[in-house]
Amino acid sequence: MNDFLSTPIEFLKGVGPQRAELLRKELNIHTFEHLLNHFPFRYIDKSFYNTISELPYIEGHTQLKGRIVGIDDNQKGKQKRLTVKFQDHTGIIELTWFQGIKWIKPSLQLHREYQVYGKAKFFGNSFSIPHPDIIPIDQADPNKGLKAVYSSTEKLNSKGLHSKGIEKLTSALAQQLNNHIREILPHSILSKFQFIPRETAFKQIHYPQNLEFAERAKQRLKFEELFFLQLELLIRKHISLQKTKGIIFPEVGSVFMDFYENHLPFPLTNAQKRVVKEIRSDFKSGHHMNRLVQGDVGSGKTLVALLTMLMAVGNGYQAAIMAPTEILAQQHLETIKEFTKNLPIKVEKLSGNVKQSVRKVLHQELENGEIHILVGTHALIEDKVKFKNLGVVVIDEQHRFGVAQRAKLWRKNVQPPHILVMTATPIPRTLAMTVYGDLDVSVIDELPPGRQPITTAHYFEESRLKIFGFIRKEIEKGRQVYIVYPLIQESETLDYNNLMEGYEAITRYFPRPTYQVSMVHGKMKPEDKDFEMKLFVEGKTQIMVATTVIEVGVNVPNASIMIIESAERFGLSQLHQLRGRVGRGSEKSYCILMSGNKISKESKKRLETMVRTQDGFEIAEVDLELRGPGDILGTQQSGMLDLKIADLAKDNHLVVQARDTAREILNDDPNLAKPEHQQIKEVLISIMKKKPNWSKIS
Repeated sequence: MNDFLSTPIEFLKGVGPQRAELLRKELNIHTFEHLLNHFPFRYIDKSFYNTISELPYIEGHTQLKGRIVGIDDNQKGKQKRLTVKFQDHTGIIELTWFQGIKWIKPSLQLHREYQVYGKAKFFGNSFSIPHPDIIPIDQADPNKGLKAVYSSTEKLNSKGLHSKGIEKLTSALAQQLNNHIREILPHSILSKFQFIPRETAFKQIHYPQNLEFAERAKQRLKFEELFFLQLELLIRKHISLQKTKGIIFPEVGSVFMDFYENHLPFPLTNAQKRVVKEIRSDFKSGHHMNRLVQGDVGSGKTLVALLTMLMAVGNGYQAAIMAPTEILAQQHLETIKEFTKNLPIKVEKLSGNVKQSVRKVLHQELENGEIHILVGTHALIEDKVKFKNLGVVVIDEQHRFGVAQRAKLWRKNVQPPHILVMTATPIPRTLAMTVYGDLDVSVIDELPPGRQPITTAHYFEESRLKIFGFIRKEIEKGRQVYIVYPLIQESETLDYNNLMEGYEAITRYFPRPTYQVSMVHGKMKPEDKDFEMKLFVEGKTQIMVATTVIEVGVNVPNASIMIIESAERFGLSQLHQLRGRVGRGSEKSYCILMSGNKISKESKKRLETMVRTQDGFEIAEVDLELRGPGDILGTQQSGMLDLKIADLAKDNHLVVQARDTAREILNDDPNLAKPEHQQIKEVLISIMKKKPNWSKIS
């Protein structure tokens, strides 16, 4: 960073110590450069005027020119209000203020011409504009076209640092910018994509000549941000491969071969075979494996993970698999024990629920190598958990774990264990490229044979009896049904009542002894929950009424219907995960989304997407568009991005461009030694110095 841009923000005209402290706390603006990177989120076009008669046809803000023909300062009870009648040649509209009246009223004069800017609202039988910007026409800036709008906060607003106040600061800074912003992209990139110069981009994004220049400035700065992010990820990956030597497994081993040839429960799909070959190649290469395996619900990731761990065991090493919840860890334990019951290996589980006496024995058996595969939760990363020789770590649903937590697993062996990361939440390509760009990515994009597509439909409350009739018919065929209610984090009581009302309605329509209904929710004791789940798994109950505790951890091939109540309250990813609980057998399965009649546009799009497709990756793309990367990754991961202007949901093409460009440059000049790449190298070193090196365990 050059000296000018690193100047503390309090030294900018109009800031001072008090405002500087607020800017630091509220917007993390410490220097001139930070202010320069506080980009506007939209623009107001003040280059033309609308007329009052056009207001019914205008969405959003409008600008008018006319005269004040009436001023009414009235008071009804405790509520003060200033109402101004404003007229142009097409009609009259009211301007209203409820705050700041004592400052606004003295500045208004009858019959004087003004420029008014605001958002018209229809109230009663007419339009009015609440709290508009108003200025005498002879004082308005004749050159003002596009005006930037900045995000602010309540505390900043109270000190005059609303959007207008921040605009004044950026204006003061822009006037001093000349030649202080150096170009950091080589001429080859600028020429290839026809990008405007960097200093021009910063000036145009804050004070654009027109919309075309604003867009060109955004494209240039977005690309730059994504390019350096991709460059950093690729270099970290390269450094990791060079510096971190991987444990070599020279052969797949006898345990793997015995399982593969004699005990494999069903043939692998071509996708599973491809991923196992990619993992096998990593193990022979001498490089450290850092691989992400993506696969939809039911695609067979657990079997691939087991085959991976058996390779480690066959080469004299131990393996571990870490899951985010107790119930998922227990499912992995049962599945792996069932798969390996005829193999000479020991599989155990370590979690917070394991008694101290049992834990002590487990620790000893881990250290002397008696335990070959350890399944667990966060308990695996405790310092007292020591392995004899850990060769592979599998991390399931890895977005649930913080990066620092996973780093502890890295240190469980003298030579770092290979890392296999699994997720059943399909990650959009742009997100995978950006957040997991330093991992090798494998995709299991094929379901096991015999799986039928799940028919998904959306119904409203008036179809309730029709749905109950359908459930009855399926139960008569010997099938089972899930009915899931939303988990409302803000109100466990509301969630519980919602569930209980549903349970009572179900038991009235499906009475004992003809029908048996299980119920599972988060308030139950673990042993009661397990008992109810066991009844359903064994087919002793036909209907499972539950909250989202069954999202993971239940595998009932005989269940053919998933009813999701208040489906509009669920996220797309969660809806997709819940749907994956059915369709696990050979019978035709159904997912029914029940919702209220009034749903938001966003909810409607989520439900329409679920009905239209079962492609987890397409669903993930829509989810990214609706929610943004932070919500998809969770707060623990979203901070890794720290994107100031690029938007992964909308800038797909730029992510790909940036990735391809970064790769081309590194292929041509791996050490960035060429003169034309010196600026890139300096910026990259500066970026990498500020971040901890998590790349090894991403």
